[in-house]
Amino acid sequence: MVIFSCAACKAPSLPAVAKATDPAGDSGRCSAEKQSIAGLGEERYRRETTGLFRKQFDILQQGFNKQLQSSFDMATSEIHVKELDKRASGQAFELILSPNHPEGRPEFPLSPPKKKDLSLEEIQRKLEAAEERRKSHEAEVLKHLAEKREHEKEVLQKAMEENNNFSKMAEEKLNSKMEANKEKRTAQMAAKMERLKEKDKKIEEVRKNKETKEGGGN
Repeated sequence: MVIFSCAACKAPSLPAVAKATDPAGDSGRCSAEKQSIAGLGEERYRRETTGLFRKQFDILQQGFNKQLQSSFDMATSEIHVKELDKRASGQAFELILSPNHPEGRPEFPLSPPKKKDLSLEEIQRKLEAAEERRKSHEAEVLKHLAEKREHEKEVLQKAMEENNNFSKMAEEKLNSKMEANKEKRTAQMAAKMERLKEKDKKIEEVRKNKETKEGGGN
């Protein structure tokens, strides 16, 4: 229960709403307050008491809202959201706590470990190892280039051989065709000459037979 003080004598007193719950009614009020109530009227006193209630409630609510907002800001400042995966079925996030948060502090120290100074021998060994790696890399590159050139040479040699074989086969085919045509023409010419000889022979025989007949008639 909230305790109020009397406006006249500053003595503790009950609000007007206590009249409904307090069987004694005005037992909690002093005489000065009773006189004030009688002067102002019960209705006016209730309005003033209700206004006082509202003011105190507003003050408490404002303080609670400020505290709630401060807690929310502190919580959101210590949390970072990282999107992991986005699919048609949903989306996954990862909540990352700030390093200021006890659970978000990394296990490793914030300051990197101090590197020890290298001696001249260690530096020399590192330089020699780097030189060996460089030479090995150059050897690998040269080997790869040599293999590539050898492959290109083999491909070119194979193409030249195929071209030579094709040219040779084409030449042989052409020579064979020309020889066949020559033999064909020779055979045709021989057959034609033979036919001409046979024709001349028949003409000669006809002429002789005609001369024989003419000689016998005489």
